[in-house]
Amino acid sequence: MRLFGKKDKTDNGIVILKQTRPNECGGTDAYRDTNAPKEIVSREMTFFSARSALGRGASVPYDNGGKTPERLEYISAYAAPGSEGAFMFLETKDSPWEDEGISISWAYVKEDIFPALADLVRECGLAKDNGYHSATHGLPEDFGGAVDIKYGSGEYISFSDNQCPIISSDAARKIAGFFRTAMKGEAVKLPDISTLLSVRFDEKRKDGGFTKAELTLGADGAGTVRKSCRYSGPDTYETVKEVGAETVSAVKDIISSSGLLAWAGLPGTDPVTDTERSLTFSFRGGSEITVPDGRRVPDRIRRGFFDTELEISVKN
Repeated sequence: MRLFGKKDKTDNGIVILKQTRPNECGGTDAYRDTNAPKEIVSREMTFFSARSALGRGASVPYDNGGKTPERLEYISAYAAPGSEGAFMFLETKDSPWEDEGISISWAYVKEDIFPALADLVRECGLAKDNGYHSATHGLPEDFGGAVDIKYGSGEYISFSDNQCPIISSDAARKIAGFFRTAMKGEAVKLPDISTLLSVRFDEKRKDGGFTKAELTLGADGAGTVRKSCRYSGPDTYETVKEVGAETVSAVKDIISSSGLLAWAGLPGTDPVTDTERSLTFSFRGGSEITVPDGRRVPDRIRRGFFDTELEISVKN
């Protein structure tokens, strides 16, 4: 492993600290962004994502709303402005690597929680490690953590390390408490899942191909999937298949558990140039919600889009 100094600082302010050799198995890659601010002025937060293992030795009891105090050993917290409010997600665990004592929840609230969250970030001093990133190859998932926070001013906080906790237990406790309180706020009204009439999946590919699949729900709880697709050739293939109530129930469960109906206005990941995908949900009364693929959401619920597509398009 080679160690680099400031002489290796690039024009964009990146200093390489550690770098694996070519064809090396394992090792650590680390760098520091010297342009990353250590003090954030703006309170106009536009994105918040913080996850970190805390470790058994570092865990502390915390107040979970009057219930028996729990030990907080892992946290994943996410907040982003949606089209009508703030979408929030919180995951905590008793263990950083096992699904024991796990708590997962999401909420879509009307309140603008971001100025207060920006104040909390400042109070917790999360900008002090801004710009440092380290990745040790071969470590288990969620062994360390990552923080990514963005502001309307262009300021940002971004740091990560996959080999050790990156947030203090005290900061994690305060973040968990903030999220639990804010998620009890007035909710943005979303369509009742029991009034769902259909789910449509649309995919357009750069080569001219497409896939359209629509699950139409019946009064008996079952449904019908109509699918039309074309690949690189001129032929279009169409199928119709009846699906049972268990498939319809599974689709509804995925939509509800992942908060898909609140994803419409959330920030996206880097755009995919060769494929466009979306899911459209239609309800009694005429309302519709369309969610594009590639919304930037936590890993725990990210599969919601794919799993819905799987049930409607791939399996049928």
